[in-house]
Amino acid sequence: MKKIVYGLFFGDSITYGEYDGVFGGWVDILKRYALQRFHEGNGDELILFNLGIGGETTEGLLKRMPVELNARNSADGNLVFISYGANDLAIKEGVQVVNPEQFKDNIIKAVQNAKEFSNDIYLVSILPIAQNIDGVVVGSGKLRSNEEVIAYNEILKSIAADYSLGYIDFHSALVDDKEVLLSADGVHPNEKGYGMMAEIAIPIIEKYL
Repeated sequence: MKKIVYGLFFGDSITYGEYDGVFGGWVDILKRYALQRFHEGNGDELILFNLGIGGETTEGLLKRMPVELNARNSADGNLVFISYGANDLAIKEGVQVVNPEQFKDNIIKAVQNAKEFSNDIYLVSILPIAQNIDGVVVGSGKLRSNEEVIAYNEILKSIAADYSLGYIDFHSALVDDKEVLLSADGVHPNEKGYGMMAEIAIPIIEKYL
């Protein structure tokens, strides 16, 4: 009897796939890959849900997460991916949207929510930002820095270690070539960047196919 496993991807616009008019972002590439594998008759069915919302922080995540998890709960098991930080760490009008202590608290609460539904939880690193917007207030009024990106990624890594979670390190994979892998806004990946992210994540979902 084949199993039907659900994969839930919580995140912001980078999870949603913004700025990728070709492939729809890394999660949508994974969705198509899992569907293709199923139609080839290989293994279990893995149904992936892209639950990314543009501009969302961990504060928004905590409000909707229990409802989303209850609505998409497979009897055969669930995978949960938590991909936040790019909006939390931003500074707007001199104030950090979600400070590091609160970010850590929120991620831990999200992990505890996820643990009620899944033993397979992955934290996803925050991506580097382009040099030309590092420490610069952009049109949206937000300021981001690579220094903060590194600090918030350290929080994610430490939580992953403490709670025995998976950690997907997109940051290390993209940082050296970020200027060619990010879109014009310097925050979101372009098609190449999203493609690289999907390549890194495919071996993870392979384990459940």
